[in-house]
Amino acid sequence: MALFSGMDKFGLKDIKEDEIFVDQEQKKADDKAEEVKKKEAEELDFLIDRTYECPVCGQEFKSRTVKSRSVRLIGSDMDLRPKYQQLDCIKYDVVVCPRCGYAALGRTFKNVYDSQKKAIIANISQGFHYEEPAGVYSYDDAIERYQIAFANAMVTKQIDSEKAYLCLKMAWCIRGKMETLDKNDPKYKETVEECKKDENEALKLAMDGFVAARSKEQGPYAGMDQSTLDYLIAVLSARFGKLDVASKLIASLMSSMTTNPRIKDRARELKEQITQKMKS
Repeated sequence: MALFSGMDKFGLKDIKEDEIFVDQEQKKADDKAEEVKKKEAEELDFLIDRTYECPVCGQEFKSRTVKSRSVRLIGSDMDLRPKYQQLDCIKYDVVVCPRCGYAALGRTFKNVYDSQKKAIIANISQGFHYEEPAGVYSYDDAIERYQIAFANAMVTKQIDSEKAYLCLKMAWCIRGKMETLDKNDPKYKETVEECKKDENEALKLAMDGFVAARSKEQGPYAGMDQSTLDYLIAVLSARFGKLDVASKLIASLMSSMTTNPRIKDRARELKEQITQKMKS
């Protein structure tokens, strides 16, 4: 812009016309959108489209999944929710057939009996419509996929531990969504409250399901051994104010010779948290 050219002699940069009357709110929105695009592009680098054959209807389809050994675990929450450096892998754990609506965690996707196939076709497939999301899965996409998987688990009468595990992972997804919300969004507080309510509902279902599984099933429980399951029940019990239940489970875990050291360390940490709660 000629009017403000030559500003460099004062040690300043020249003023450009398109910088004079800038809509700051729009600029913030544009910057935020650009940041989201960058994060999505980075996340895509760790994903592949894997081809599946649906064991219910025989349809071949692609579903996004995390490249094996491409992400690094950096920690976990008290309820064992894993955290990775590059992306939230939990978003990509459910596989959904877009044709018939069969959905399950990737590790159990092929495990369907004939009676369960009939139940899915009769109760899920009729009128089912779903399109694989383009690009990365948003948290809302992922939560929706867990809901579809849970509906399948109900229809096929899955054992309690598997239904509980789906609820637990759905809660982890909701927590991930809550952690990534834009604090400048006018609806931020309202959305956080909704997320907290949904997360608690999912965790309560998970707790009830794991308690039922403990009394009726033989391990492993959704891939977990007895000590891991007891620790998880203790964490969830403490969250919902059942401190006596949590304390008994912790005492049993810490005194047992079969509890692995990692779970013992976590149980000790949980015990300290419960003691602080009781004092306050």
